[in-house]
Amino acid sequence: MIRVGLVDFDTSHVVAFTQRLNHIDVPIEDRVNGAKIVAGCPGDSRIMPERIGPYAAKLRSYGVHLVGVPAELIGRVDAVMIESQQGARHAERAAPFLKARIPTYVDKPFAETTRQADSMIRLAERHGTPLMSCSSLRYDPEVQKALALRQRNGRIVSADVWTTATLHTGNPGLLHYGIHGVEMLYALMGAGCRSVRCVSTPGADLVTGYWNDGRLGSLRGIRDGEGGFGFAAHYEKGHYAAVIQGAAFYTEMLKVVVAMFASRREPIPHREMREIVAFIAAARRSASANGAARTL
Repeated sequence: MIRVGLVDFDTSHVVAFTQRLNHIDVPIEDRVNGAKIVAGCPGDSRIMPERIGPYAAKLRSYGVHLVGVPAELIGRVDAVMIESQQGARHAERAAPFLKARIPTYVDKPFAETTRQADSMIRLAERHGTPLMSCSSLRYDPEVQKALALRQRNGRIVSADVWTTATLHTGNPGLLHYGIHGVEMLYALMGAGCRSVRCVSTPGADLVTGYWNDGRLGSLRGIRDGEGGFGFAAHYEKGHYAAVIQGAAFYTEMLKVVVAMFASRREPIPHREMREIVAFIAAARRSASANGAARTL
């Protein structure tokens, strides 16, 4: 059994992940085998500090041992999940574990800047530490079904996604909630985006990405009106559209994370994780320039 530690408790993910890995308060079909949350550091938060106390109490009730500082987890765990909501915190939080060669999952967003992303990637590669970051939406069954349809329909020639895109100054632009849509777009299109155009209003973002091979992908970030998540994938032959419902994506993502912890093989290339950060930064620059194209 892989012993997993959590760092920073300002997101509901610390509860959702513990329930699924520790088989507590979830139905059998949502339970994930092979790893268990054994310890955690509640930490602090520059975004939602009010969440830390209640989530710490919940995890304590689940039998999770709580420590005062992240470094105290080293020696207690075989793998770690960095759960800070704010992407700018992740490089600092992940560094000790990457140096200690402890497989590390970094929750979305991977980082606020490509410089921060590069610092984690360099440490992971220097020390041979498995490093993974993603939104759970990437592993939703509907997204995975769309990818499987390539065997019948040919390659995906374009994709359109929509996502709730709530804003927060601590995670600028699409980093805070729009990241889920960006992750779905990249799951469908893959890496290789050259430039983006983004028009942003108080109620919505509309982003178009131009890929190196000539394909186009679009994202609609919704703040005014009904939110949620969904996509349409367009193939050489046919189309597939879906609305994301339920929370199966948590379970499916955790299966991949546990497999990474066990095998030390990374499921997402570092290049793609970094490019997602660059895509969001370029979209923010484009929005500030009234929709002018900005390169990654």
